[in-house]
Amino acid sequence: MQPDGASDTGPSPPAPSQNHLLAALPEDDYTRLFPSLELVTMPLGHVLYESGIPLRHVYFPTTSIVSLLYVMEDGASAEIAVVGNEGIVGVSLFMGGETTNNRAVVQSAGHAYRLKGQLLKDEFFRAGPMQRLLLRYTQALLTQMAQTAVCNRHHTLDQQFCRWLLLSLDRVPSDELLMTQELIANMLGVRREGVTEAAGNVQRAGLIEYRRGHIRVIDRPGLEARACECYAVVKKEFDRLLPYSIDT
Repeated sequence: MQPDGASDTGPSPPAPSQNHLLAALPEDDYTRLFPSLELVTMPLGHVLYESGIPLRHVYFPTTSIVSLLYVMEDGASAEIAVVGNEGIVGVSLFMGGETTNNRAVVQSAGHAYRLKGQLLKDEFFRAGPMQRLLLRYTQALLTQMAQTAVCNRHHTLDQQFCRWLLLSLDRVPSDELLMTQELIANMLGVRREGVTEAAGNVQRAGLIEYRRGHIRVIDRPGLEARACECYAVVKKEFDRLLPYSIDT
């Protein structure tokens, strides 16, 4: 499978195994799913699904990051979680619901593998390795959602910005992100001016380089030290629940 616009002489497309959940499957399970996995491009800002709309597919990001946003009646929104190569977008499908109350938007462009929702449900109800992996992942995702709510209420915008950067970087295979200040503001539920100030503060501290939507981390330990406790809580829970082994 080849992404739209790719050529035979271009870079190789990402493999499904670049998604940690797919990579953790035993060979038989992986082989069964592989023919049904469709490589798709994930453009920046693309909406994968809206609140209340029936879900038809799930997505396993490889080089992209997807933001889950809660949208208010007046159109205001705030991020409740991020999903990248550690997980799956569309947990409602295997948790018993056909819709969700949030919006999924691509926050960092790249690729993902798409799978029809019914095929994932069939695999889930085999009650095998995929089910155990998905349930562990969902518990870790719920921790991220809860910690994000606490962080947005109790910590400074600088701390939130650092936490958001670190969570995003953990979900892509590089130390760089392509992200506009406007999109970051929408994710954090704040005004763009606040993001401009926070990004400037972090850059002046020598932790990142930021230019026209391109963010590169140059001092990861310093960024972790500047972030609030929320990043460490979420990372610890993902590390605890998802060593990506289905033997325990």
